[in-house]
Amino acid sequence: MPKTVRKAVFPVAGLGTRFLPATKAMPKEMLPVVDKPLIQYAVEEAQEAGIEEFIFVTGRAKSAIEDHFDHSVELETVLKERGRPESLSQVTDWMPPPGHISYTRQQVPMGLGHAVWCARNFVSDEPFAVLLADDLILARPGCLKQMLEVHQKTGGSMVAIDEVPSQDTDQYGILDVDTDNGQLVSVRGVVEKPHPDKAPSSLAIIGRYILDPIVLTILEHQDKGTGGEIQLTDAIAKTIGVLPVNGFRYQGRRFDCGSKVGYLKANLAYAMDRPEMQEQVQEMLRTFV
Repeated sequence: MPKTVRKAVFPVAGLGTRFLPATKAMPKEMLPVVDKPLIQYAVEEAQEAGIEEFIFVTGRAKSAIEDHFDHSVELETVLKERGRPESLSQVTDWMPPPGHISYTRQQVPMGLGHAVWCARNFVSDEPFAVLLADDLILARPGCLKQMLEVHQKTGGSMVAIDEVPSQDTDQYGILDVDTDNGQLVSVRGVVEKPHPDKAPSSLAIIGRYILDPIVLTILEHQDKGTGGEIQLTDAIAKTIGVLPVNGFRYQGRRFDCGSKVGYLKANLAYAMDRPEMQEQVQEMLRTFV
């Protein structure tokens, strides 16, 4: 029986240059979708999946993330004095309990693999999840919970996957498929950002991972790969044959909030998912179409 996954890593050190000037002074992970920042959606997804420890890999100018996951005494006092219990619960009820959040720095931007490796001392020798807040997934149950339920049977490492247009394979880690049973894909290779002419499939890894700790050992000795960065996909590929590596087709809708259009789509989709907003949003959209 595979070990229970209790820890999740959130790489949040990126500069968010595609959203300048909005991200000049605000972390991209704090961009709001309707009324919650991207990073809160990711943490809530992890909480729903049973994650107990939350590890943030940060960089410079990311203090807003730490503040968001801390109590604001002044704000909470004002909300109490004004008799606004619903607003108070919105800023306190979802926070992990004290001592369950850790922060570490990725001082040099050397890629996703390096960011995950920076969390090694907090992860130790346990299997762990990685969630990228840029990939926002509207799903019930959440994507990570779906994955963990299957991972309890398969063990090894698992990545969430999407079918992408063939011309977009150079933007993702792409699976070389061994067997495909629909929900679960057995992986015999992973290629980072291959040219469409050389891509082994159109199944792309998106920002949800469940990883065996052996990946951290490999990352410690790994050379730079595509883009001159230490790639997480390269480390995962090296574990194939040593332990199972599977791609997982989740049930839900993914929004690439690393792009401006994807971010706008996410706001609309999440607003439409709110019963109290749905009618107003539909009416607003009719004025633009």
